[in-house]
Amino acid sequence: MTLTTVPCAGVPVAATTPELACAALVAMAVRGEGADVHLCNAYTLALADRDRALHTLLRASTLNLPDGQGVVWANRVVHRGGRLKPAGGPGVVPREGTALPRMRVYGPDLFLDVFREGQAAQVRHYLLGSTPEVLSRLAAELRTRFPHAQIVGIESPPFRELTDAERASQLDRIRSSGAQIVWLGLGTPKQDHEAARLAAAHPAVYVAVGAAFDFISGNKPQAPLWMQHHGLEWLFRLCSEPRRLWRRVLWGHPRFVWAVCKGTRKGYR
Repeated sequence: MTLTTVPCAGVPVAATTPELACAALVAMAVRGEGADVHLCNAYTLALADRDRALHTLLRASTLNLPDGQGVVWANRVVHRGGRLKPAGGPGVVPREGTALPRMRVYGPDLFLDVFREGQAAQVRHYLLGSTPEVLSRLAAELRTRFPHAQIVGIESPPFRELTDAERASQLDRIRSSGAQIVWLGLGTPKQDHEAARLAAAHPAVYVAVGAAFDFISGNKPQAPLWMQHHGLEWLFRLCSEPRRLWRRVLWGHPRFVWAVCKGTRKGYR
């Protein structure tokens, strides 16, 4: 099976629904595939436009999903006259000419959906990132919501670059756990580089899922649904964390628009 992708700012992004994205991840995990999966929003693609290494990584990744509503809207505008064509990656092929989906594949929702749908197949999960306190609350919440889910590893790495010995030890822990999906909440772009590195070293599905750990654990508030559906989650998060996010918003949004326009002129359609 194949998910259709379309270029957005020069990066192939799946034109898919949340349901199909969830099914794709569960299927990859059950098959024991090695894959790096990235949740791409406007900021991710803005960074990739500036950072050649990140751009190359995302172009070579197993699967990029449209985490931001701005990415969905940009693709619908840029590709509204084009015909969809199948590209690499697991999933389901929509009929050519089908309109692009209107909904994004939101990282926290995908995280919960895969936990829910993976219970029947006894998919084994590993949580990697954030702080011990957040991970403890996150695991407790997941076990409450999904009592049959299998969490086989929980790890909060140090907030610095790991040494080679620490990387090898981390990989050994993931391998020994038997994890089929490793969820990475390390922040962009660090989690994207780690997902690609780990997928190349050991077969499992590595999902760079961003702030999902904080939201689902209750460590940070989520935007109301009406703001999410109208592409205003960035405003809610900016108001919640102005010191941390103001540069990201003021630089990232214009750079994303520029990258989309530049990609269109270069023929990334």
